[in-house]
Amino acid sequence: MATVNFHFHTELNFFLPTNKRNVTYSIVLSDSPSIKDAIESQGVPHPEVALILVNGESVDFSYLLQDGDEINVYPISELTNNSYSVSVEPEPLSTPCFVLDVHLGKLASSLRMLGFDTLYRNDYDDEELAEISSREKRILLTRDTGLLKRSIVTYGYYVRQTNPQKQLIEVIKRFDLKKAVNPFKRCITCNGLLAPIAKETILEQIPPKVRESVDEFHSCQDCKQVFWRGSHYDKMRQFVDEVLG
Repeated sequence: MATVNFHFHTELNFFLPTNKRNVTYSIVLSDSPSIKDAIESQGVPHPEVALILVNGESVDFSYLLQDGDEINVYPISELTNNSYSVSVEPEPLSTPCFVLDVHLGKLASSLRMLGFDTLYRNDYDDEELAEISSREKRILLTRDTGLLKRSIVTYGYYVRQTNPQKQLIEVIKRFDLKKAVNPFKRCITCNGLLAPIAKETILEQIPPKVRESVDEFHSCQDCKQVFWRGSHYDKMRQFVDEVLG
């Protein structure tokens, strides 16, 4: 039997019961598990963790716990001035791209609207989501902590908010996406890239009133859906401005 002391910092407390938040507390171990397993047994998914200090020294996820260890666990936000030798935060992605679980369909559409490569299907199972995230180095956004705890998931985040617009703002802040926003470049239905298309080639696909008043059109290179700037565009533009503001 061994006893260790845990202290989780700032937003990692979201995953803990009230009596364990922002305090140091003890747990009793029946063996010597890896620190990764022990952290996740407390409810905190490993992709949310950036730095682990054991007795003041930084360690990686493979560290085996010992009796009397004093453990401090920090999230990504605490690493702005990290001078420790070991960080468990993965290398940042040069171009952020995403895969989302079934609960985040509206967030997926909004991320596509802002120009981010975002995979979403309402029939992905957990194994598929984890494999896609791992294979394609996509950030897995989910409302399922169990999914984030899958060992092959390196890039992941649990979306705290439940309102879709607030979820979008949360993700933009968490991954510092403002400068990467490039709206109206992707199809919000299928994630394909949009490209200009000549009006005369799509006359049968657009309403008569639109033919008379609009000359600029774009088509999704994957699903072939046609887009133009109408009243819906003004509403979407207002939504983007509100979110980025």
